[in-house]
Amino acid sequence: MTLRVDFVFCSTGPLFTDKGRNNRTTGAKPICVGPAISEKKLWGSRFSVLPLLVDASVAVHGRLLSISKPDPADAAATARWLVSQNSWGVLSTISSDLGGAPFGNVVSFSDGLPDEGRGIPYFYLTTLDPTARNALSDQRSSFTISEYPIGSCEKKDPENPTCAKLTLTGKLKLVNKNSKEAEFAQRALFSKHTEMKDWPKGHDFQFFKLEIEDIFLIDWFGGPKPLSLDQYLYPRMNQFAYIM
Repeated sequence: MTLRVDFVFCSTGPLFTDKGRNNRTTGAKPICVGPAISEKKLWGSRFSVLPLLVDASVAVHGRLLSISKPDPADAAATARWLVSQNSWGVLSTISSDLGGAPFGNVVSFSDGLPDEGRGIPYFYLTTLDPTARNALSDQRSSFTISEYPIGSCEKKDPENPTCAKLTLTGKLKLVNKNSKEAEFAQRALFSKHTEMKDWPKGHDFQFFKLEIEDIFLIDWFGGPKPLSLDQYLYPRMNQFAYIM
């Protein structure tokens, strides 16, 4: 039997304390956002049939479903929150037209379906644009996003360290158009950027992904936060519950 397991982030406490399958106790009602379910369903018809509980130390795999900015002390949660809440950033490649100079370009991206992100940015790029051409000749790339477009920086300057910014560096790779991953990339991107499906078919748009090798995050004073790839891809949260 295959189970689909998603997660709900709860701002005021866990949905349950685990005292066994037949002896669960509920905590204070939290504010939760979960994949493919509404709050009404969570607290209504689905509330009594949540089948699986986990200890709060288990890694959350998928998008961090926080409705507000995480604590600056939690670098992994902040990084994943930035990726989940943003829809565009600056993708920098090694320019084949400019003798190897860096070339930054504003692009749209998605890391998965709404509320089901994986942290890996996917892009829909045309080879009529230098970014895609550059990646096909030299995959070395970096992708930068900021908290500022989200609106939570308020009146702070975008360069203020408390206005978080994230740069993911790695290889920008073409996704095999006949693969399951290409199907996923299409669903992920078109669900968040609906006009993409109507872009000209003759302009050679293709799906790319950034294979992350390094993570640079600033969300507070004192310089960049140390954050490994495993910590980023499999962050740990103190407040969540399994949802089938």
